[in-house]
Amino acid sequence: MLSSGRRRPPPPRAMRPLLPLLLLGTVALAQPRDLSPAGTQCLVDECFAVFWASRPFSEASEVCERGGGHLMTVRSTVAEEAIALLLQNREGRLWLGLSLSPFLSCTDPSRLLRGFRWVTGDQRTDYTHWALSGQRCGERCVTVSRALSWEERRCEEPADGFLCQYTYGDSCPNLATQPVLPITYTTPFGARGADFQSLPPRSVAFVPDLGLELRCEDGDDEGPRWGRDTPGAWPCEVDGGGCAGTCAVERGRPRCSCPEGTVLAPDGRGCRSPCEGAQCQHHCVVADGSFLCMCAEGYQLATDGISCEDIDDCTSEPGPCEQKCVNTKGGFECQCHSGYRMVNGHCQRLPPCWEAPCQQRCEELPDGYRCGCHPGYAVDPWDATLCRLHCNATECPAVCDAEGACECPEGFLLDGDDLCVDVDECDSGHCEFNCTNTPGGYQCHCPPGYYLRGLDCILDGDGEEASSGDLEPEPHEPVPSRPPPKAEHLHPGVLAGIAVSALLSLLALLALGFYLARKRCRSHGSVDYKYSGPHEKELGLQPVPSAQKP
Repeated sequence: MLSSGRRRPPPPRAMRPLLPLLLLGTVALAQPRDLSPAGTQCLVDECFAVFWASRPFSEASEVCERGGGHLMTVRSTVAEEAIALLLQNREGRLWLGLSLSPFLSCTDPSRLLRGFRWVTGDQRTDYTHWALSGQRCGERCVTVSRALSWEERRCEEPADGFLCQYTYGDSCPNLATQPVLPITYTTPFGARGADFQSLPPRSVAFVPDLGLELRCEDGDDEGPRWGRDTPGAWPCEVDGGGCAGTCAVERGRPRCSCPEGTVLAPDGRGCRSPCEGAQCQHHCVVADGSFLCMCAEGYQLATDGISCEDIDDCTSEPGPCEQKCVNTKGGFECQCHSGYRMVNGHCQRLPPCWEAPCQQRCEELPDGYRCGCHPGYAVDPWDATLCRLHCNATECPAVCDAEGACECPEGFLLDGDDLCVDVDECDSGHCEFNCTNTPGGYQCHCPPGYYLRGLDCILDGDGEEASSGDLEPEPHEPVPSRPPPKAEHLHPGVLAGIAVSALLSLLALLALGFYLARKRCRSHGSVDYKYSGPHEKELGLQPVPSAQKP
């Protein structure tokens, strides 16, 4: 239970025998002129010291800090019991590490620490023992007396002494001797004595009978331990010579030995595994008091005996993989050729369409695959793996996205919001002679005796008529044979001129043909022929009576 404002009675006599179990040591009085502690109580991880020297609060705090500690904080009954042993029924008031916050001028009785703070900067505590209640002003520091009660007083006024606290992570035990020898211990903060049960790091132990001086040194994971700069065992009578194993006298000198499987450490006292400090790259194995380096699976030991080299598993015969083997650090990886995939550790051939680059559809064939397209699309004539919009009628619905943007195939124009209408390219006169409009494109035709090259009709070099009368490129089905040109607007006069020129050319060709036909007929017999005219759908040949011949 926490108490505040009431005097706490001293511990009952029944508890007095338990105090030495909590407090691990005490020291004799020291000379006060050295400002050394008059008494010290050490636990495993901290020490409390009393200084009977009249000092103001600030000077007392400086003395504690020079020794590596601070004015004592009393947060539990364990610390209070340490104070009871340190005072040894001596009268006087001693500074604690408790002062009023600089932001307050008076104490606050309603608070656990009345507005005071520990010198560590916090207000955490499980225990208080105030001597007086009520508000006090101008008194900023706290003292404790033999009655263990806390009282406020002015910080500038010297107290009879002060209490210091030194905290450590761990400590060294007192040295065991066989036979029992006197030992004097000295702590880093100046306490001296022979009855310590635990010593903080940097404490010194002196054995006069042997002239031996040891120091409590911060160790590794095992914590602080006694040691000295000189390697090897010290006399076996003191703490077994400091040996981690056994200590024995050989040729008049102490010597440490270690259990089987371990060897002496460099300090000549500790024991360690032979593998400790070994430079094995992977594993170290103890063997006959020494060590061997070993490597992990997939590696082999190098010639230096400590390094490990990767084994190229792919070079073994037979190879570990069906198709491709890739060596890795400490192992290997099996892979398959293109067109195969790994299934349960084996390479299986993929269907032709598995990796086909078709944009929309793929059809498997006995010797491969063929790309196809969704309805409304056709295979691109320049790239059989791609698809483009296609319409095989004069009108088709447009393809619109979610945002309302519509698209038409090549050779079509958007009419309205969602209708694609075919462009009649033949109206633009792109063909030299005859032109046939197709959905999304057009085809040019040549008269007999000519062949088509691009958009032009070229006269046959042999002077022979072409067999079909019109030559045109074969379109990719269902894509138009020729992409439509860009629509251009021609002036009406230009269109009229083109039409008149075409009509005159046609009439001239017909006249030349009629003239040649008459001349040929006159030279071979008495039968004449008459051309019925260009406006007839068929040519009619009629015989003329011989009496009318000139």
